[in-house]
Amino acid sequence: MTIVKDRPVPPAEAPRRRPNRALALLRNSWRQLTSMRTALILLFLLAVAAIPGSVLPQRGVNLEKVNQYFVDHPELAPRLDRIGAFEVFGSVWFSAIYLLLFTSLIGCILPRLRDHVRALRTKPPAAPKRLERLPQHAVRTGVVTDAEAVAAELRRRRWRVVVRGNEVSAEKGYLKETGNLLFHTSLIAVLIGVALGSWFGWHGNKLLVAGGENAFCNTRQQYAEAKLGPQVDSADLPPFCLTLNHFDARFLESAQPEFYRATVDVQEAGRATRTETFSVNSPLRLGDANVYLLGHGYAPVLRYTDRYGKTQTSAVPFLTSGDATLTSEGLAAFPDVNVDPKTGKRDPNLQVAFEGLYLPTAPQQGPFNRSEFPTEDNPAVVLVAYRGNLGMDAGIPGSVYKLDQRQVTNGKLKQVGDKKLARGEKWTLDDGSVLEFVGTKPYVTLSVRYDPGSMLLLGSSTVLLVGLMGSLFGKRRRVWFRVTPTGSGEAADPADGSPTGGSSLLEAGGLPRTDYPGFADEFAQLVAAVGGDGEPGERTGGGRDARGPAGTREGAE
Repeated sequence: MTIVKDRPVPPAEAPRRRPNRALALLRNSWRQLTSMRTALILLFLLAVAAIPGSVLPQRGVNLEKVNQYFVDHPELAPRLDRIGAFEVFGSVWFSAIYLLLFTSLIGCILPRLRDHVRALRTKPPAAPKRLERLPQHAVRTGVVTDAEAVAAELRRRRWRVVVRGNEVSAEKGYLKETGNLLFHTSLIAVLIGVALGSWFGWHGNKLLVAGGENAFCNTRQQYAEAKLGPQVDSADLPPFCLTLNHFDARFLESAQPEFYRATVDVQEAGRATRTETFSVNSPLRLGDANVYLLGHGYAPVLRYTDRYGKTQTSAVPFLTSGDATLTSEGLAAFPDVNVDPKTGKRDPNLQVAFEGLYLPTAPQQGPFNRSEFPTEDNPAVVLVAYRGNLGMDAGIPGSVYKLDQRQVTNGKLKQVGDKKLARGEKWTLDDGSVLEFVGTKPYVTLSVRYDPGSMLLLGSSTVLLVGLMGSLFGKRRRVWFRVTPTGSGEAADPADGSPTGGSSLLEAGGLPRTDYPGFADEFAQLVAAVGGDGEPGERTGGGRDARGPAGTREGAE
């Protein structure tokens, strides 16, 4: 302290530290993010965000359907594409919800796990002074027992027990919180499994026609649709080749498939060629790839002889139209026919294509627009012939299963006839060329996948269900017993006051920690088991809460 003109001057106060608003904002934001309410909201948002992925076609699943959606909705599709509606599960907004949920769950679980471990290591609390104020209360007189006998009975019923003199404290029901933590931890593991599959997994779809000339090798170029994870390169695909040898299918009378089974030759690097059989529910496992059988159909074999006598054969798959009888539609194109033998030149305006239906079991009488059964009991093709420029030389991408209708509209491709052909029949066109329906080859649709997170997903989903059951059916509760000697029989132990023999007064109290309607019955059974030799005394439902000697809620709580 300094003196100025004989007056004491107090020391200057230390400047107050201004709170760091940015730090406070981050702290409050973290608390909000890691709250259980926020986790539930994010989980709901994730479910809502996944709806467009199941309603709208996705590029990674079916690119053709996405292209068709653009054709059917020319104004709406570009707007949806700008927000990632056709790649929902890889979009920025879906990933943001995904990562926020992941962070929120971790922030919720870690403090709860710490508290749960601490609770498991903590002994059951001491009995409140006034047991009659607990929700459940009972008194029995003339009981021949002691605190150790009560504790032994409770331990036999799998209660955590602590004996303090003539008082016994017991608690049960930690399975509820354990299950809750298992559920949320498994949910995080599910998210990790999905992330592993998305980053390091890959899948592709292939339509494989029977025959050695149609063998498929596991390269990205041979897939009709393929998607590799960000951490996967084309060179990472496992090397193998498949050749479809035979396909078996059995159907019920309702035309529903009973089973599918494909037989293929498998060639893997460093191993001899082997024959494998797999079905819908039993995939073919090839190292880091699983081959799933999704469906099957038929590829009509059409032999075309042009006006100059040159013959070409087409075995193009006809895609099923979605009905159970495997009515299929497709296109057999012959762009390289009608080459003039004198000049060796091909006239692009003399290309030929046949579009139409394949009926595995054609009806005996028309109309011939639908098969009667999916097996080949009466196979037939109903075709429309076109001649002109197919538009394949223009370099414009198109479907190999459908005719380019723009060529028909602008008059460059003209219809020259239509006919129904049974197996072995021939059709002579107006220019003298001949088309013959030779037969069919089966084809299968395959999905080849590798998902490194699949086992993690399976295990975590199983644990998730187990944890959910525990959280739903586990009920946390506590009971206390106080054994007081009544003076008859042997004297009490002078060390701790517990009775050593004779009759005693048994007082019990119970407190459910969670909503548990059956606790009253369980409490009554415990009292009856512990004090079976006594006489029923006072038994009440107790008060609405339990207060200790200090007038506060039971101190152990």
